[in-house]
Amino acid sequence: MFLEPQETMPQTSVVFSTILRPSCSAQVQPGMGERGGGASSSGDLIFQDGRLISGSLEALMEHLVPTVDYYPDRTYIFTFLLSSRVLMPPHDLLARVGHICLEQRQQLEAGSDKVKAKLKSFSAKIVQLLKEWTEAFPYDFQDEKTMAELKAITHRVTQCDEESGTVKKAIGQMMQGLLLSLAARGQLQELREKLRLPAVDKGPVLKAKPPATQKDILGVCCDALVLAQQLTHIELERLSSIQPEDLMQIISHMDSRDKHRCRGDLTKTYSLEAYDNWFNCLSMLVATEVCRVVKKKHRTRMLEFFIDVARECFNIGNFNSMMAIISGMNLSPVARLKKTWSKVKTAKFDVLEHHMDPSSNFCNYRTALQGATQRSQTANSSREKIVIPVFNLFIKDIYFLHKIHTNHLPNGHINFKKFWEISRQIHEFMTWTHVECPFEKDKKIQSYLLTAPIYSEEALFIASFESEGPENHMEKDNWKTLRTTVLNRA
Repeated sequence: MFLEPQETMPQTSVVFSTILRPSCSAQVQPGMGERGGGASSSGDLIFQDGRLISGSLEALMEHLVPTVDYYPDRTYIFTFLLSSRVLMPPHDLLARVGHICLEQRQQLEAGSDKVKAKLKSFSAKIVQLLKEWTEAFPYDFQDEKTMAELKAITHRVTQCDEESGTVKKAIGQMMQGLLLSLAARGQLQELREKLRLPAVDKGPVLKAKPPATQKDILGVCCDALVLAQQLTHIELERLSSIQPEDLMQIISHMDSRDKHRCRGDLTKTYSLEAYDNWFNCLSMLVATEVCRVVKKKHRTRMLEFFIDVARECFNIGNFNSMMAIISGMNLSPVARLKKTWSKVKTAKFDVLEHHMDPSSNFCNYRTALQGATQRSQTANSSREKIVIPVFNLFIKDIYFLHKIHTNHLPNGHINFKKFWEISRQIHEFMTWTHVECPFEKDKKIQSYLLTAPIYSEEALFIASFESEGPENHMEKDNWKTLRTTVLNRA
């Protein structure tokens, strides 16, 4: 799978590296300090330069819940709701939030009339918190337990709003929005059908190459820029189905693999796996298009065309398609076609490979990605906002960031500065997924990219050897084995 560890450790940001170092500016503050109450030492929150960096799970949960005089920062809400699922399932967190809310409400009801008057304000803030939760992570509420907890909390909140009904109205609007989001999730089934792997063509069976008249990618689109734009359409469509909790689910999934135990709902990683499969399919499609061409001159043209497409993807900011195309041309059945490659003008390909050089933890690629990110932040048009990172590397960065920094500190606190950085990177990624594609959609080209049969690895080697025979003992042995296998199967 695409999440196997690399030998090279992904880099973390400079900002995160600095806050990981010990600092004398760290201060211990009571867990309810910003919320106007006291707390025991077990509920302490620790701040560094005004930024929350650690705390007990109990204190972090209390920091999430509003009071009459306090409402949590939206960045904290997103970060805690996102990261807490590594520590506990959403329905457990919501149950705890409901318990804290109930305790505060009982304290208000037991107070003076002046305090009781603030009960409605408190209820409105609770509804606002729930609204932010349902909007940021609506699919948490697909779980019946989470939905039951939500209904229980909202029922208690509406009991203090019998006169004006404003809180009840806000809850109704929140629930309506949530149900619409969940309905949209159901409609993803149609998208999943489109994300299915294309048919795998068993390919040529010894001197049975497709006729020259068979359609290939050049017969559908011979403009490298247009094809790059259609690839970007497909990328953004697939990215739009990925949710922030899907990315955090990978951490739980990989933890379970490391510890050989089941943890987390693996079905939630479907969007990620489907997107990763798209990368692999595009690589195999490129190799298929090259290897199945009969004439060397046409194979040369095909290689040069894909090099131009990859370059246009780079200029757009579509690094994922660019990497997939380069990977396809570097597959052994294509790379071994030395006679064909000798006719290719490889200067542009060398530049692309330089950008994707894996040395120094893909330093060149990360520099290009940073440039695209800066362009996106100051963009005046949708075209300039496009940033599609190499998904494989992004996932590995998130996973290694999780692995090299512990969830818990020696004092038992949650290492929240780690989750700040994971949240920051995921939030930035989600910003990229929401960019509207500015290019006109070409259904004919997209249909070919998504449905054209691709050769299996065995078929690619057969086609490759039939185009250019084996040149050394290892290739001769491989070719002999392939022929024997295919003939016996026939």
